[in-house]
Amino acid sequence: MADSHAKHHDYHLLDPSPWPLAASAAAFVGAVGAIAWMRTHVDGEGVFGITGPWLFVVGIAALIAVAWLWWRDVIIEANKGDHTPVVQLHLRYGMIMFIASEVMFFVAWFWAYFDSALFPNGVHELLNNPGTLVGLTTRNEVYGGVWPPVPVEATAATTSGYFKNTFDPWGLPLVNTLILLTSGCTVTWAHHALLKNDRRGLVIGLLLTVLLGMIFTALQVVEYSHAGFSYAGHSYGATFFMATGFHGAHVVIGTIFLAVCLVRAMRGAFTPQQHFGFEAAAWYWHFVDVVWLFLFACIYVWGAGAGAPVAG
Repeated sequence: MADSHAKHHDYHLLDPSPWPLAASAAAFVGAVGAIAWMRTHVDGEGVFGITGPWLFVVGIAALIAVAWLWWRDVIIEANKGDHTPVVQLHLRYGMIMFIASEVMFFVAWFWAYFDSALFPNGVHELLNNPGTLVGLTTRNEVYGGVWPPVPVEATAATTSGYFKNTFDPWGLPLVNTLILLTSGCTVTWAHHALLKNDRRGLVIGLLLTVLLGMIFTALQVVEYSHAGFSYAGHSYGATFFMATGFHGAHVVIGTIFLAVCLVRAMRGAFTPQQHFGFEAAAWYWHFVDVVWLFLFACIYVWGAGAGAPVAG
């Protein structure tokens, strides 16, 4: 009878877990809180009487707590030997699919940017609140018919946003590019050190990668503080900040991901045979690096335009 309950396969059958439902609930609360917070800025009413950022903060805090507890259980499963080679392979498939979905996420922001950049004279419909067509306008009124746009004061724009100039791609953007490329080298160094069971090299490589990620984020904040354009009221600012801002959020998430791996590495958690947690973090970081290279080439360099004004 005892043999009837023995496992005769390489798969891991999960025990009932509250974390998927809890994560969904926390994400929903965070989304409603974000909408209420933004509506508070627009009309001061919020959503269902909810105003301010407090519900958003509660939702995000709950989501972080659930992620911590869920991944703790995954680590426990791995330490118990539940992550067989077949299970590890499927975990890798899952990470690949997740990164693929992230690629499509950024495709949307690049699409928005190039739609404005390649068609600066495009015709847009003007709709009133019920959705009735009341007229047509061209981007020429806002962009001056060229990309990068001309300064707002030289156009017929009546929006509240402003555009003065683009960034010099060979200033802080180039420095940040070199920082991210270097961080890609250090995380690869850490990976190869782990495969050779070099614990010291693993820790040093991860530590350098985390520090470089933090430096990148700090320089991004400095860059934003010197932007010659606004987010609201102008498509250049909206597309720029959405693309680079979401990339910055991914850098922060990746830095935290690697910092957790650093703590685990210092505790001797990874082995050359079993280290999917670190491998997933490294894949994610390389994805962040590649996205930045596209952002730098398309938005900072190509998007600056020949002879375009640059921020000094």
